[in-house]
Amino acid sequence: MNLYDVYPLFDVNIIKGDGCRVWDDKGVEYLDLYGGHAVISIGHAHPKYVEMISNQVATLGFYSNSVINTLQQRVAEKLGRISGYEDYNLFFINSGAEANENALKLSSFKNGKHRVIAFKKAFHGRTSLAVEVTDNPKIIAPINANGHTTYVAMGDIDAVRAEIEKGDVTAVIIEGIQGVGGVQIPSELFLQQLQQLCNETGTTLILDEIQSGCGRSGKFFAHQWAGIKPDIITQAKGIGNGFPVGVVLISPKFEAVYGELGTTFGGNHLACAAVEAVIDVMVAENLLDNVNKVGSYLLAELKRINGIKEVRGRGLMIGIEFDTPIKDIRRKLLFEEHVFTGVSGTNTIRLLPPLTLTMAQAGQFIERLRRVLFAN
Repeated sequence: MNLYDVYPLFDVNIIKGDGCRVWDDKGVEYLDLYGGHAVISIGHAHPKYVEMISNQVATLGFYSNSVINTLQQRVAEKLGRISGYEDYNLFFINSGAEANENALKLSSFKNGKHRVIAFKKAFHGRTSLAVEVTDNPKIIAPINANGHTTYVAMGDIDAVRAEIEKGDVTAVIIEGIQGVGGVQIPSELFLQQLQQLCNETGTTLILDEIQSGCGRSGKFFAHQWAGIKPDIITQAKGIGNGFPVGVVLISPKFEAVYGELGTTFGGNHLACAAVEAVIDVMVAENLLDNVNKVGSYLLAELKRINGIKEVRGRGLMIGIEFDTPIKDIRRKLLFEEHVFTGVSGTNTIRLLPPLTLTMAQAGQFIERLRRVLFAN
């Protein structure tokens, strides 16, 4: 049997990781400035993470959600404290797309409406509802094109209001920072206007923090820079540091009803160990402070480099946009300078390193990028 050919692959076989570094099967060391799509939050093979996962799997790896799992409650309490959402409720699933699916279902269950407002360049996942609110017709299959979504321009509060006034909008879904869309940051004023409008109309405000959450922006959630409190927050990627975990943080205005939501693997014992390890390390190592310090350095240094059209970002979520396609720059960074980076569209390099990135490693990246840009 062959693998289904889903992604174009770099000819690199990564077999080992440690902190912000990875190695291939030939022994070549790489600086990881992408963290596997923002998944690696506390670093590859963090000793605390390895210890907690190992101890848990040696004790109990899985049992059904039909019985009490005290690990889930412990994680909920810790996540509530670190995020500032102690009064919200937590639902575990396995991925970001699942988190958004369930958030949208909860909204529709509550207010009985069916249309969603999303934003241009949005990416919310590849499953049924999640892909339908993603602004990319190429990945929306005909079976998913059900007319549930209206896309408006980021920042256009009047357009949002006009759609909500039609009376059938269940939710507005927005990323804390658009990742796939090019590291686009919604303004704090716009997020505040969205919350006010949603509160006034009974529309659910869903903040997709799948990529921008778990401390990546310098606060636990990127929307917290705007001082708002949405109705539902979705999170995945970095919250498990590589273990597949998704969570939905749900306002107390939603009342749980048996049968509406469910999951086989969500919140399993290994998932709980992974999330607890991430939270414990973030607290013990003051990673939010590190994100702000190292992120500010990177943003400042990148803005000093000639030839870059624009640098956007917050914390350790950074987009570097050029006037021309960056395919060759990215390949040289990988194969000549041994640095992993990501991409948004054709002209933007995306940085999503582990939150443990050091100032020295950030400096190494700047040096290597300069060599690629000014080699001749």
